[in-house]
Amino acid sequence: MFSFFKKDPLKQLNKQYSAKLEQAMISQRNGDIKGYSQLTFEAEQILDKIKVIESKIS
Repeated sequence: MFSFFKKDPLKQLNKQYSAKLEQAMISQRNGDIKGYSQLTFEAEQILDKIKVIESKIS
């Protein structure tokens, strides 16, 4: 009945993905390669979740 009040999980995941990539870029520029690789890995996990949700929608 009130489905328009539900938040879009895909929108939230895209925001988290962009934030992780930005953090990874900053880490790489500061020379923290280990931190960069960890953040990139976390971003890839979020991207996998996004792909799963998109495949369910399509």
